[in-house]
This record gives sequence, structure tokens and C-alpha cells, in this order.
Amino acid sequence: MKTIDSIPTGKISRASKLVKTGVKVGGNYLKYYGNKIVDPENAKDKLNQDNASDIYDGLKSLKGSALKVAQMLSMEKNIMPKAYVEQFSLAQFSVPPLSAPLVRKTFKKYFGKYPEELYDSFDANSIAAASIGQVHIAEKDGKKLAVKIQYPGVAESITSDLAMVKPVAMKMFNIKGKDSDKYFKEVEGKLLEETDYNLEVEQSNAMVNACSHIPNLKFPKYYKELSNERIITMDWMEGEHLSEFTKKPFSKGVANKLGQALWDFYMYQMHELKRVHADPHPGNFLVSKENELIAIDFGCIKEVPMEFYTPYFELAIPENINDPKIFKEKLYELEILMPNDTAEEVTFFSELFHEMLSLFTQPMHNETFDFSNEDFFGKIADLSEKYSKDTEIRKMNGNRGSKHFLYINRTFFGLYNLMNDLGAEIKVNNYRNFIKN
Repeated sequence: MKTIDSIPTGKISRASKLVKTGVKVGGNYLKYYGNKIVDPENAKDKLNQDNASDIYDGLKSLKGSALKVAQMLSMEKNIMPKAYVEQFSLAQFSVPPLSAPLVRKTFKKYFGKYPEELYDSFDANSIAAASIGQVHIAEKDGKKLAVKIQYPGVAESITSDLAMVKPVAMKMFNIKGKDSDKYFKEVEGKLLEETDYNLEVEQSNAMVNACSHIPNLKFPKYYKELSNERIITMDWMEGEHLSEFTKKPFSKGVANKLGQALWDFYMYQMHELKRVHADPHPGNFLVSKENELIAIDFGCIKEVPMEFYTPYFELAIPENINDPKIFKEKLYELEILMPNDTAEEVTFFSELFHEMLSLFTQPMHNETFDFSNEDFFGKIADLSEKYSKDTEIRKMNGNRGSKHFLYINRTFFGLYNLMNDLGAEIKVNNYRNFIKN
């Protein structure tokens, strides 16, 4: 893949790139209106394909938070059009890497040394490039290492990038009013944390220490002395990315083994640690030759405060969902319903969330759940399509719910999709066996 020697880091140069992308999208709509006349059945699909391709091409040259948002959207398989999911999922792996001179320059800036001065060997060609950084192979003292290097200017451009995409996001998700800032501040805060590699090493070591006793789950070792705010050194872990692994045949036994490890890992974090790895996309997991799950990235960790955790999981209990008084109580606690809502809004959102939660919490209602159940995922897709076409929702203010929903729901959507990719049948409460007394 062709390498790049520079990334636009200034606000004006990044905005200019987005404007050029916008012009391409505008041209696609002009073609769409023409295609509607001659080929109405396929015109919308063609528009989605062209837009997804042009938007991704624009974002991948910017890297950073703009590309990270695309990566996050690619996990929403039942919400985004298929063309966007397929194109944006490339943000996990298929991104042009930094050139060798730019890599050396980055090392010199943050270590005061070139990579060959720090390691016994260092491959200047990256092995993987994603939204915020790229990975290189190195060796030191007989150990094979993975070295993650953050792209220049990523941290500095987060605030301005989000300011540019905010108007589009508000329109897409029907967010209105001044209170919308809390959601954008939440995203901005998490992205800033993800660019602090010293924090990531600290979080990684804490997660390894807390979860290494869970069966069939492995982690790399992180080397603090070879890491800093923009570079991380860790053990190289041999394995196949989960997305590649799930494209090949494997037994139901292997699916269940990997799925149980993944489920236990997330439920242990959520219920015992009250802090969770909130970026469950396939690029963050490998499968070893022994069919063990390897977790390799802890840049995005979400703290789960009790004032959110308690009502959120109380609504996973069928008895509470089906008790109108308790259900409404919890909706107010989670800021889904608000004190100044009209009677119409209370009825509308109570019914909407009752339907959603009754379906989405099904995996937690029994002792076991089979994520190969296509009927369950089909119903989620049908519900998403139903609400996307509901004209009443567009009239309502979509600015609802605690800011904590953003990353907790992202975590569960991502986890469910990974479990479905594996087709795993798991024991729902198995994680309790690993809680330390």
C-alpha cells in the first residue's frame, strides 16, 4: 500500500479536505436524481456506494478522530446502510500508513532517539494502520514486539474535527437544543483519552491485572520504559484478527469457547469492575492457534458510574420492563424522559423504549443465549428500519438519555455483533465464577 509523508494538521487544511469531500457528495446526489428516472430500483444503492466511498477516501487522508468516527459507525450494522458499513469497516485495517521518514521523525520527537537506537531491530514498514495509529514489528532482548505509533497532529485536531462534523451529526441523529453539547463533550473527552498513550499503558496494565484469570483470554505485556504519550511498545501476539477468523469454517465448540471468553470478559468488566473496554470491534481481538481470545487494545475505557449502572441494568429485568410504574421511574433516572416533557412525549418515548428494551435485553433474560439466532438479529434490523422511517420521531427532540448511553450502548452493539459473527451459544452468568472474593 502507498505510504503518506504528511497529514493535514491545521484547522483550515483539514476543513478544506472535508469541503472537497462535500463537493463530491453533492455531485453524487445530482447523478442520483438522474439515475432515479432511468433505474429507480438501484439508484439509492448506487448513491450510498458512491457517497460511502468518497467520504471514506476523504476521511482516511485526515486520519484521527474523523476516521475514528467512521470506524465507530461501521459497527452499527443494523443502523447504517450496508455500503457505509462495508466501506467504513476498512478504517479498522485498510488505511495508508506513514512513510519510514515520518516514522523516524516521530520517534526522534518523542523519545529523542531513532527506533534503531531503542530496539535491536525495527521494521520501518507498518504491519497495520488504522484510525489513530499504526503498528510496527520490533525485537529487543530476543522478544518480538509490537510498536504502536500515533499519527502526528491527531490529538491536536480532535476539537476542531468534531466542531466540523457536529452539524451533520445533529441532523443525522435528530439532536436539538443546547443540551446536545454533553454528548459531543463525552465523545471529545474519550477521543482525547485515546490519544494519551501513557494513559493507555496504565489502563492496559490495570485491565490485564484485573482480567487475566478469566479462562481462554490472553493479553500482551506492555513496556512502560519503551512507551510515551505517542508511542506504545507491547508483546507481539501471534494470532488472526477476529474478522478474518470468522470468515473461515470453525466448529460450534470453538465458537462457544471464544464467545464465552468474550462474553465473560465484558460482563466481568461491566458488573465487577464498573469500567469497560468500550471499543469492541474486530481489530481489537485476535484468535490464537489454540483458539484462545487475545485482547490487544485498551485505549477506550469507559467508567460506569453507579447512578447510571443501577437503573440501566434494572431495565434488563423483564419484570421491571413490564411494570409501567418502575419502567417510567427508570426512564426518568436515565434522562430518557424529562420533567418538561408533554404527555404526548411521555407516551411516545415510553412505548418506543419499551419495544426496544424488551428486544435488546433478551440475551440477559435466561441462563443461556445463542447468538447464532438470526431471528433475534433480524428483529433488531427490522426495528431499526421501522424507526428510521417513522416520521413522528423526526418531530421529536432526539436529544435524550444520559451521556453515558453513548459508549455503553456502543459497547453492547459491538459485543452483540462480534458474538453473532462467532455464532456463539454462551452461559449468560458464567462471569460470576471469576469474581474474586
